[in-house]
Amino acid sequence: MTLGMGNEGRPEGFRSGFACFVGRPNAGKSTLTNALVGSKIAITSSKPQTTRHAIRGIVNRPDAQMVLIDTPGLHKPRTLLGERLNDLVHETWAEVDVIGVCLPADQRIGPGDTYLVTQIAELPDRPKLIALATKADLVSGERMRQHLLAIAAMEEKLGIRWEHMVPVSAVAGDQVDLVGDLLVSLLPEGPAYYPDGEITDEPTETLVAELIRESALEGVRDELPHSIIVTVEEMELRAGRPEDKPLLDIYANLIVERESQKGIMIGHRGSRLREVGSAARQQIQRLLGTPVHLDLRVKVLKEWQRDPKHLNRLGF
Repeated sequence: MTLGMGNEGRPEGFRSGFACFVGRPNAGKSTLTNALVGSKIAITSSKPQTTRHAIRGIVNRPDAQMVLIDTPGLHKPRTLLGERLNDLVHETWAEVDVIGVCLPADQRIGPGDTYLVTQIAELPDRPKLIALATKADLVSGERMRQHLLAIAAMEEKLGIRWEHMVPVSAVAGDQVDLVGDLLVSLLPEGPAYYPDGEITDEPTETLVAELIRESALEGVRDELPHSIIVTVEEMELRAGRPEDKPLLDIYANLIVERESQKGIMIGHRGSRLREVGSAARQQIQRLLGTPVHLDLRVKVLKEWQRDPKHLNRLGF
C-alpha cells in the first residue's frame, strides 16, 4: 500500500493502522463505521446482507489515523456471490491490526456468533480483539449485564482474549468516542496512510451506486434485496451551465434478476422508481454538495448472483 502525504509535523507516538468490525448480518457494523468516520460512507439498512464490499473509512485524529474496513456480514453462503463475500471477509481479517466483534445486545449470543469468533481464533496471526455490545440503547441495564457475562464467557470457551468489552450505541451516540479511543490505543505506531481530510478511498461512483441501492432497499420484500445491484454508467457535470449553478448528470441502472422483480421496482405507473430516485438524489446531493439530475433505469440480468461472468463484470 502506498503511503499518503502529510507525515510532517505528526506528534511523537502517532499511531496508524487498520481495524474492522465483524458480526453476523445486521449487527450494527456499518452504523458504527459511519459514526466513527463522521460521514456516511457505508450504507445502512434493516435488511441483512447490505454491505457487499470492504469499504475503507478513514478516521483522522491529531494523534492517529485509523483506516476502518467495513466488511460484509459472515453467513452461510447460498450463492456464488455469497461465497465470494465470505472470502472477502477472511482476506480482510488477515490485513488488520484490530477486530471489533459486534454482538448486538438485543439478541442472545448464538451459534452464528460462536462460529464467527471461532473462525477468528483459528487465524495464524490473530489481530487484537475488542468485544462491542452494540445496540445498547435497545436494552435494560440488567439485560446488558447478562450480555456482557455471556461475552466474557466466550474467552475460555473459544480460547480467545478480549482486550476490552464495551457497550455502545452508534444510533444514540453512546460510547462511540470511547470505542474510537480504544481501537486507536491498540494500533501500532506508524505514519499516516492517507492525506488529511480524506474520509474514504472509495471511488465517488461506488458511493453513489451504494446510496441508490440503499434507497432501493427501503420497503422491499425479503427475497428482493439480495437481487438488487446498481451500476453507474455515466456521471458528469452538465456542459454549458454557469459556474455558480452546476448540475451533475448521473445515469444509473438498477439491476434485478427477474422480470417480476423489475415490475416491483418500477411500481404502479413508475411510482416506486420515482420514490427511489427522489430519495437517492437527496442523499447524493448531501454527499457531494452539488445539485443532481438522476436518470435511473431498471434492467434484468438473469440470475446474476449465480453466474461467474455476470459477477466478474459487476466487480465481484
